[in-house]
Amino acid sequence: MTRTSPRTSPLSRRRRTGAVGALLATAALLSVGLQSGPAAAAGKADPGALPAKLSPSERAELLREADAEKARTAKELGLGSKERLVVRDVVQDRDGTTHTRYERTYDGMPVLGGDLIVRTSEAGRTEGVTKAAKAKLSGVDTRAEVAAKSAERQALGIAKADGTTEAEAERAPRKVVWMGDGGKPVLAYETVVGGLQKDGTPNELHVVTDARTGEKLFERQAVHTGTGNTQYSGQVTLGTAQSGSGYTLSDTGRGNHRTYNLNRSTSGQGTLFSGADDVWGDGSPSNLETAGADAHYGAALTWDYYKNVHGRSGIRGDGVGAYSRVHYGSNYVNAFWQDTCFCMTYGDGSGNAKPLTSIDVAAHEMTHGVTSNTAGLVYSGESGGLNEATSDIFAAAVEFHANNAQDVGDYLVGEKIDIRGDGTPLRYMDKPSRDGNSKDYWYSGIGNVDVHYSSGPANHWFYLLSEGSGQKTVNGVSYDSPTSDGLPVTGIGREKAALIWFKALTTKFNSRTDYAGARTGTEAVAAELYGTSSAEYKAVQDAWAGVNVGARPGGGTPGGTVYENTADVAIPDNGAAVTSSISVADRTGNAPSGLQVGVDIEHTWRGDLVVDLVAPDGSVYNLKPFSSSDSADDVRTTYTVDASAELAAGTWKLRVQDQASQDTGYINSWKLTFP
Repeated sequence: MTRTSPRTSPLSRRRRTGAVGALLATAALLSVGLQSGPAAAAGKADPGALPAKLSPSERAELLREADAEKARTAKELGLGSKERLVVRDVVQDRDGTTHTRYERTYDGMPVLGGDLIVRTSEAGRTEGVTKAAKAKLSGVDTRAEVAAKSAERQALGIAKADGTTEAEAERAPRKVVWMGDGGKPVLAYETVVGGLQKDGTPNELHVVTDARTGEKLFERQAVHTGTGNTQYSGQVTLGTAQSGSGYTLSDTGRGNHRTYNLNRSTSGQGTLFSGADDVWGDGSPSNLETAGADAHYGAALTWDYYKNVHGRSGIRGDGVGAYSRVHYGSNYVNAFWQDTCFCMTYGDGSGNAKPLTSIDVAAHEMTHGVTSNTAGLVYSGESGGLNEATSDIFAAAVEFHANNAQDVGDYLVGEKIDIRGDGTPLRYMDKPSRDGNSKDYWYSGIGNVDVHYSSGPANHWFYLLSEGSGQKTVNGVSYDSPTSDGLPVTGIGREKAALIWFKALTTKFNSRTDYAGARTGTEAVAAELYGTSSAEYKAVQDAWAGVNVGARPGGGTPGGTVYENTADVAIPDNGAAVTSSISVADRTGNAPSGLQVGVDIEHTWRGDLVVDLVAPDGSVYNLKPFSSSDSADDVRTTYTVDASAELAAGTWKLRVQDQASQDTGYINSWKLTFP
């Protein structure tokens, strides 16, 4: 096999000789690959640390080797006699370093949250292991005290309470060992409930029930939503296949990816698009082929991006294409990925006039499949937010890589599909809170937020790492990205940022990776690629600090003066406005045009609140208007205010008023940052 690799035998995996003790020490693991100097010429990645472009057959060979050696690997890792490893995925660097991802079983039962990654050198020496759960897997009582039917009733009840219709157990409760919370392993049941969610999306709700007590341990939704002559990308070339005297939307050059027409149905595979002239759609939504052309094109672009940029041939890396279904339901305003069908599905939007088939939406949904087949980030809590962010990150990367003049690359998510009907994007990466729900920065408790909004800090990190902080224009779109610490971030370019995230996703992240783990993983990758003294490594750290995930090394270089008031101020329910004051006495001249106002307010149903900044002369700058539909909790974000008309010195006030009844809270703290 011919490979562009510096090694003579790129797929060799010699017998491991690493000591077991080194594998079990977290500190030792984190030090692996952290070089003290540059890994390559300034600004260039170490070629050996880049992902190798494995063909499907090469990947299959590595998987077979790993499977043949899994018993020896388990012994080397010190796993118990009842534990077994199941090979799930393998990726390889150009220098021969191999990252093998395993699931575990215990006494024949799947271990949820027991996944791990083993890293071996070209010579076969084990260099490190990353575990989703650190607890020892032993002494599990495998006798259930709760009947499986009770677990099933519980799961069905949860689904129905969430608005699921036609709820039924798609998979009867199976016994598993639960380690998903990182604690002591316990025997449990996992039940999968089908039907339709309240918005018409298919339901695949996984509920985990303690087999001893009947307590619900966990729940997650496995259907990941996201948001020719095409509607969004103009006239493009599509991969099709000849069938008799006609043609079908079958891309034989990309794993035989096919696109089907559901024709407003919500079940089945649909009908493969076919035609006599190999011309698809007319650019209008009334022509059913148009959405098919958009989806088919988006899938091709995503396939090409992963293969040509990251060396991954298909979602699973096995060269097999997924398939797409368009025209799901009627007026269905969503799109989703399903592992069970290995497919993407797209609704037609409001009035069936705006199909959710733009380039970034297609890339977003296909990336859910990539995540599922690599890190497996659980779609709940902080790992769920990182899952969603991964899809947004690579949606942007694919859109830029496509270089389509009709749908230029940007850091806006779903800007073409106009879900809200007001011409605004679904999400913003430079300042996620612009959508009214997403979070700009990490905070304790962000894991309780909907994953589409808790993804904000990771999206923001990617933007900061790519482009840097402050104001700028990219491809005609204006951005203004603040940081939580008020200090600047210097970008390293989108290609490097995407490479770092992809390698972390495939070699560092596991099913329960949280924001702290994402920082650790991306720092490790940046060190492997560029060295710890590189600008890239520092930028990764600064960008994470910029979204409040850890601090800058050494506290950072002061780039601004921060004034803060941390005294709590109660906000009366539907009452008079309250204020919290900050006195600025040591500055002369006017305030800056980019004054940063950091706000931390705890309050249920935050839409009730109106938040203003009051300048020393009484001038009012509205930060947050009243919004009766915003039912989320808390206001934790940073606003940028053009206060250049105001004198800096004096008493500044944060004024907050609750303008509706039944919800209360308080100002926790707020701060002003002067550049």
